Amino acid sequence: MSVNLWSQETKLTIAVTSDIHGRFFPQNHLQGDDYDHSLAAIHAKVEELRAEHEHVILLDNGDLLQGTPAAYYAAYQQDGAPQMFSRMMNFMRYDAATVGNHDIECGPKVYNQLKHDFNFPYLGANVINEISQAPHFQPYTVLHKGGVKIAILGLTTPSVPNWLPPHLYDGLTFEDMVESARKWVGIIMENERPDVLIGLFHSGIGKRDVAEDEHPLENACAHIAHYVPGFDVVITGHDHGKRNELTENVNGSPVQILGPRHHAEYLGIVELTFQSRGSEKPLLSEMSGYHIPIDKDVVSQGFMEAFSNDIKAIDQWAKSYVCHIPKDVDAISSLFGPAQLTDIIHAVQLRFTEADISFTAPLSFNDTLRQGDLYMRDLFKLYPFENHLYTMSLTGQEILNYLEYSAGGWFNTMTSASDHLLNFRKGADGQVDMGREGSFRLARPYYSLDGAAGVHYTVDVTAPPGKRIQMKNLADGRSFELSETYKVAINSYRGSGGGNHLIEGAGIQRDNLKERIVTTSDVELRSLIGQYLKEQKEDELPQTATWQVIPQTFVERAIKSDIERLLMSKK
Repeated sequence: MSVNLWSQETKLTIAVTSDIHGRFFPQNHLQGDDYDHSLAAIHAKVEELRAEHEHVILLDNGDLLQGTPAAYYAAYQQDGAPQMFSRMMNFMRYDAATVGNHDIECGPKVYNQLKHDFNFPYLGANVINEISQAPHFQPYTVLHKGGVKIAILGLTTPSVPNWLPPHLYDGLTFEDMVESARKWVGIIMENERPDVLIGLFHSGIGKRDVAEDEHPLENACAHIAHYVPGFDVVITGHDHGKRNELTENVNGSPVQILGPRHHAEYLGIVELTFQSRGSEKPLLSEMSGYHIPIDKDVVSQGFMEAFSNDIKAIDQWAKSYVCHIPKDVDAISSLFGPAQLTDIIHAVQLRFTEADISFTAPLSFNDTLRQGDLYMRDLFKLYPFENHLYTMSLTGQEILNYLEYSAGGWFNTMTSASDHLLNFRKGADGQVDMGREGSFRLARPYYSLDGAAGVHYTVDVTAPPGKRIQMKNLADGRSFELSETYKVAINSYRGSGGGNHLIEGAGIQRDNLKERIVTTSDVELRSLIGQYLKEQKEDELPQTATWQVIPQTFVERAIKSDIERLLMSKK
């Protein structure tokens, strides 16, 4: 690009965080040690950048909340306002943030308070208020730095209703990101005429080219960057990807795509250089992206001092006593069938509903609750997600189909005792795919491996997928009938369609899921687990297992070798 020698040069440094998920402080209140990274260390690096560069813009791309005891405490336990989240972001002097799906998950009391308390715009152009038919969050913002006019459009994944119970986003709808981007680019260009347009999208990279019937897209960044001209920079999030690529849109104009990864591991940087002369409009002449790895040991002392009282309160709450457990409870056992970990979750779900049957998956991979005193922080090992508890109405046939869908993706088809029990990811040749790092990976995530309680059945792993389940009777002795309707306890993520068990498995249309919901808990499941365990007699753990994987001789031999493969993949 040719530039007049007498032009004035302006450089902007765009610093971006995404998917922090509660990694605020070095202290890991879950494990009792330190995190590898934290927002406190991010702040130290941001202050360095501000000292080195004249024009720094700090942005966050969503999912600040959810994931740690600190985030949970600030969202649900801490009294008073403003909340710790807003005090923290204001202290760091963020210029804008986009709301993420896990921020919505904390409910309207939290995200509306943040919208009010942030000293900067909380963005979400495609999150629509049903009453006003306007964006519930600010759609875009315009910043001025060094004579350059910067417009920032915020969008978030429209898949929120697929994962969350309706009361958490009551009165809100989520527009397709692509349609919303086209609309707002037109508005911004006409009304603002910015020198640069940044898309701050809480959405993964996705595919550039997608079929029409795939819309709306959960991960739309690649598609928007190419097919919606106008953006100079697109920031990705949600999929936790670390990426830095320069691409082109349909008009042949360059677009810088940057993904900052997650958990405060990196600070994503986009450097923009502008040239201008006199009153002429600044011209974007160079742009580049890179990542700054965050040193966990270099933290902002000012940050730590400002939130020292919060840290003490969180630590005290995380160490509060829940109950005593008589033995170790490990997560990995639940990958191979009924286990104590899932027994506890089933017991809680049946205790707080009037359900006949409970569905759950293992929600931890290889954590262990140690024998002895159990504290509040330990519940995050047992149940790391902020799900609520549903009771849903399902027929016996739908329950059978649901369990077949789960078992079909869970277990390998065994022909001998030397085969894998678990369904590992396979390559094009049909053989177990070791992956680029020589690791064994499950065909489906461990949190998609649902089993049931309240009904007796077997899973025959020598049978082909779709024909593995043999239903027997309900745990109370009643017969199980395919034509009967039963109440099923299930978490809100699965009950909203997450994992497709109810859709592809049970065969229920996504649009019909809401009408199947009978009850929804007022609080999230982790709180119910804590309440349940406090009610139990000392040294007692529930036994709810009502199913079995067969043939037993195959299963027993395969478990040991499969565990070795799984743990090797996690090293």
